[in-house]
Amino acid sequence: MQIIRYPEKDKWNSILTRPVIEIDEMDEVVNQIFKEVKTDGDAALRKYTWFYDRIKIDELKVSQAEIDDSEQFISNELKNAIQVAAQNIEKFHKAQMPKSGMIETSKGVTCWRKFTPIDKVGLYIPGGSAPLFSTVLMLGIPARIANCQEVILCTPPNKEGKINPAILYACKLVGIKQVFRLGGIQAIGAMTFGTESVPNVYKIFGPGNQFVTAAKQSASKLGVAIDMPAGPSEVLVMADETAIPEFVAADLLSQAEHGVDSQVILLSWNEQLLDSVQNELTKQLKNLSREAIATKALNNSKMILVTSAKEALEISNLYAPEHLIVAVKDENKILEGIQNAGSVFIGNYTPESAGDYASGTNHTLPTNGYAKSYSGVGLGSFMKSITFQKITQEGLINLGPSIKVMAEAEQLEAHKNAVSIRLNRIC
Repeated sequence: MQIIRYPEKDKWNSILTRPVIEIDEMDEVVNQIFKEVKTDGDAALRKYTWFYDRIKIDELKVSQAEIDDSEQFISNELKNAIQVAAQNIEKFHKAQMPKSGMIETSKGVTCWRKFTPIDKVGLYIPGGSAPLFSTVLMLGIPARIANCQEVILCTPPNKEGKINPAILYACKLVGIKQVFRLGGIQAIGAMTFGTESVPNVYKIFGPGNQFVTAAKQSASKLGVAIDMPAGPSEVLVMADETAIPEFVAADLLSQAEHGVDSQVILLSWNEQLLDSVQNELTKQLKNLSREAIATKALNNSKMILVTSAKEALEISNLYAPEHLIVAVKDENKILEGIQNAGSVFIGNYTPESAGDYASGTNHTLPTNGYAKSYSGVGLGSFMKSITFQKITQEGLINLGPSIKVMAEAEQLEAHKNAVSIRLNRIC
């Protein structure tokens, strides 16, 4: 990792530049595949699964028997761990259930909101070098709590056309029955348009590589909502002399191993800590099975020595990290000042991987600086609200004159007349 000492403020933006995602260059590919999926349906899905992955798929949909049998192929230890995670995720997301209440905004005027589920949602679960069965829990559990009527899940198969059994077990645990052996752009296209086998959906959730990200953004232009814009995974660690270097290094590497385009940042006002963390990175890196991936990610990453905790906080809010780890003595001061972050992990004994798996919070989070304007996925992501209002005769007598004046000022006579004609009847 590059070490930068006491950067001037006018250099912060350039120092914090993320790895470039050339989505524009992918648009032509996405458009071509989308066009064929819309026209040719399942045939296009099979064609591109063979073209990109050299996998021949006869049956796109995973049978219920395969889902039911999945637990035979994973250890009891893993099943128990998944169950613990599922319980915590359910507990945290159930507490987010919104409540409706009637508000009388003025005498005779009552307004309220009703929360309803998004009827049809699509979940994309990466299944290549890292089959993310944890994401099944993170998306499937709030979809179930929200009572979404139809949940479609797409995940790429292995070379034998099979789905990782841990992914299928997680599907069984959360009650997802419509699972398809599909990955990449073609999977997003299938959920966007619908095919003979794959139903279309109203909103698509889930992480993915740059091709999946580009496809989701194209889907959002075609009337299908997406959870959020997304990019490669990232973490920013803010640490002082009380941080434990081997913990900090482990957290940086846990994100670096996601992909070569991941980025990790360490901010500290203690120079000795930077040196200690650098040494720990070298030691721990050798023991990782994904050492090559993590090494390339570290080339995109930086350790930054700053003058104070205040300056570190300012830089962190500018960067708006997906994951923010705060390992400092006076943590409350830092926590009060956090404005932009996807999810925050506090103290030496709160690893970011806890949020990835089992603490209960959702790991589907805004990346690439979108934490400045987006929240992570939660129960509300699977719901929408409808506003209602009812006005009595007395209410319209009280409110009507204001409406008429405003409508007339905007030169919308029919709007004014809709009130006047009613007031004439009342009076």
